[in-house]
Amino acid sequence: MKNKIFGLGALAIASALFAFTKFDGGVIKGKVTPAEAVQQVWAMSATDTLKSAVTNGSFELANAKAGTYKVYIDAAEPYKDVVKDNVQVSDGGTADLGNITLEK
Repeated sequence: MKNKIFGLGALAIASALFAFTKFDGGVIKGKVTPAEAVQQVWAMSATDTLKSAVTNGSFELANAKAGTYKVYIDAAEPYKDVVKDNVQVSDGGTADLGNITLEK
């Protein structure tokens, strides 16, 4: 009986330790030109959706879970929206999309 109680206690402690493991989210960032033509940036994966405002053409989507994302750049008329496929994010890493130029 004591072994069962000890085993359950050890299991509870181990579970609690894993519940508080640190999450090192990744970042997706880039710069859009012309800056005044971009409204928002979205990133979607199978399990995560992120949204970012754009400041002076720059955006940063923080706390992204590791995985593959599709990034949508929402442009104002007369510019066309841009979609970036297969953006890879790793835990604690940065996916830099560089400079993205919007077309009319």
